[in-house]
Amino acid sequence: MYFARSNIPTLDLHGNPRDIARVLVDEFIYDNYVQKNREVIIIHGIGTGILKREVQNTLKKNKYVESFKINNFNVGETLVIIKE
Repeated sequence: MYFARSNIPTLDLHGNPRDIARVLVDEFIYDNYVQKNREVIIIHGIGTGILKREVQNTLKKNKYVESFKINNFNVGETLVIIKE
């Protein structure tokens, strides 16, 4: 999974509570699925890991997500591949 950073849609969740973040992630994934964007980045930050876990749990349940992983170069981001 390689992401060339320049034109990839990105969602920044800094400062959002878990329940709002969950909704934002699902809407972001769906919008990008409709727009046929295959790669997106979700920024959740590092902090205590609560938001990261919420993002991962939401992505696991989302039917439009093919795969996802933590960015090796920035552990405050999750890289997502959306199904075609």
